[in-house]
Amino acid sequence: MSIDINCDMGESFGSYVIGEDEKVIPFITSANIACGYHAGDPLVMAKTVYLAKEHHVGIGAHPGYPDLLGYGRRALQTFPGEIKNYLLYQMGALRAFAEAAGARLRHVKPHGALYNLIAHNEAAAMEAVEAVKAFDPDLFFFILSGSLCAEMAEAFGLRVVQEVFPDRGYLSDGQLAPRGMERAVIHDASAVRTRVIKLVAEGRITSIEGQEIEIKADTLCVHGDTPGAWKLARVIRQAMEETGIEVTAPGKQENK
Repeated sequence: MSIDINCDMGESFGSYVIGEDEKVIPFITSANIACGYHAGDPLVMAKTVYLAKEHHVGIGAHPGYPDLLGYGRRALQTFPGEIKNYLLYQMGALRAFAEAAGARLRHVKPHGALYNLIAHNEAAAMEAVEAVKAFDPDLFFFILSGSLCAEMAEAFGLRVVQEVFPDRGYLSDGQLAPRGMERAVIHDASAVRTRVIKLVAEGRITSIEGQEIEIKADTLCVHGDTPGAWKLARVIRQAMEETGIEVTAPGKQENK
């Protein structure tokens, strides 16, 4: 068995520092790098790409709404075609930095409110699927496990990576609990460790309502802006290695 650990990174902007990317990077296998819309800027993008390359971590684009003030976590109204073009624009920007560093773009994972929308909204999901397919159908597409978007992307032949959030509460329908809800974010590292081991061993997670739900996990996400994110990433990685689970980025096994 193998699993990927990913982290949203490169989310600093100008003189504002968000996250501790240098501390997180040793414990992850995929980096989702902000592309300048919800966070990040050209200097931060370049620095984070080089950081990922140095640590042999898979490089991915992390596109979001054009919403620096709201950190991409506010739902924005869009016209038809906007979401597709937002994704194309940002994936292209991050790929330019990857190629300039002598690396390649391996995956894409939408951010925040955009991620949540395409998980269940058919029209938005179709725009996201069309964007990835048009840009590079060989990219790995990280999306919420069991979501409508994951089903649609698989139907269109994309390389879907089912994502689970160890430090986030889930509703009984498999959706992420809204951040404003009680117990939506789990801060206890030992509780996260217990959840991760159960998730990988049994393919199940306990919802906020107390129900056991089945969930497929190809990759586990750590949010870079969570205080002490590097400690959480370390706990998750140690838990996987101690239980005999190989921690590796999607597709790395293909090169063995």
